[in-house]
Amino acid sequence: MTAAVVETDTLVVGAGQAGVAMSEHLSRLGVPHLVLERNRIAEAWRTCRWDSLVANGPAWHDRFPGLEFPGLDPDSFAPKEQVADYFEAYARQFNAPIRTGVEVRQVVRNAGRPGFTVDTSQGPIQARRVVVATGPFQIPVIPGIAPQDPALQQLHSAHYRNPEQLAAGAVLVVGAGSSGTQIADELQRAGRTVYLSVGQHDRPPRAYRNRDFCWWLGVLGLWDVAAMQPGREHVTIAVSGAHGGRTVDFRELAQRGLKLVGLTQSFHDGVVTFREDLVENLAKGDENYLSLLDAADAYVQRNGLQLPADPQARRVFADPDCVTRPILELNLAQAGITTIIWATGFTSDYSWLKVDAFDAKGKPQHQRGVSTEPGIYFLGLPWQSRRGSSFIWGVWHDAKYVADQIAIQRQYSTYHEAAERKTDAALLDPSSAKAALGA
Repeated sequence: MTAAVVETDTLVVGAGQAGVAMSEHLSRLGVPHLVLERNRIAEAWRTCRWDSLVANGPAWHDRFPGLEFPGLDPDSFAPKEQVADYFEAYARQFNAPIRTGVEVRQVVRNAGRPGFTVDTSQGPIQARRVVVATGPFQIPVIPGIAPQDPALQQLHSAHYRNPEQLAAGAVLVVGAGSSGTQIADELQRAGRTVYLSVGQHDRPPRAYRNRDFCWWLGVLGLWDVAAMQPGREHVTIAVSGAHGGRTVDFRELAQRGLKLVGLTQSFHDGVVTFREDLVENLAKGDENYLSLLDAADAYVQRNGLQLPADPQARRVFADPDCVTRPILELNLAQAGITTIIWATGFTSDYSWLKVDAFDAKGKPQHQRGVSTEPGIYFLGLPWQSRRGSSFIWGVWHDAKYVADQIAIQRQYSTYHEAAERKTDAALLDPSSAKAALGA
């Protein structure tokens, strides 16, 4: 016997932070919906991160408005398992209709009738609307320059768990955003010789004048910047909540023994070459850091705030040897490097979404998450509406907007269906039609 086809108004694909936020707002508006998750709720926090990871923002900030982290100091940084537990608890608060262990295989627009046919591992679903809440961190990217050397252990930061996982020997970490920097720091603290390849980056202060940088970006309006500056698409951010939260200072890391190198350029015959841009990249990071301190000082003065001065924040560490005499190439074997960790980001896979919602490069075409394909919505994209969109609190606000747009479309549909019923009734009763026309 063929199972009955499930029908719903809105189908949400993914039950991470974006999917949970979406479900809350749809529930608030009374929109019938289902959330499908192929693994567990917030699975990426549990199994796609390294063991010691904590949230990069403090607990008072990196959360949804409707629930605090239980038993956690608001100024501390939640461990990854507690973050995953948080989203599970949040979903239980409003009985989110989440089905786990269900994979969405394909979404196709229906022909000649509204909505979409969604093929899943548990059978087809008919949905009037689909929200893609799969997040930006889907497929780990390892650049094509990676050496084809079976003797080298190579893994993406998404698959790194702890120092004991790696072969004995030195490690080259490629990428100095938050993930690469924290992993390199952990390995160096574990006694490894570590080379960290540093590209362009921003590095905000962890805290300044007794306020976390998340607070400063908020009061300065920087979370709400609507678009990335042209040419800064590949600029990473180096920030960490590890060890109670510390400002990332690459010179300080080098003073403790970590070896800095420039952007990784190529591998050939067991030799890796680096661009001669380390000094420039550090200088631009310093510029970003100091600009935030200056903006914070101006804000304090302008508003007459009684926040303590913080002269130590402007302390400059001396340039280490690896900066004054940059390493431009390394023989991997001679340097004892047995492992390369690629902290080089992710790409997205929308091959299952058979709709006209993408540009020539395969990126979603949307306005604040509302796709160019009617009935398709996106949530959790970087810069979806603002700088803060891909952060925990930011995705909650984006979800509210998307849910409101869905509710508006439902109003139009409700009117159309009521008008059709009225027309059909008039056709069945001509006298009603004459009366309606004033005859």
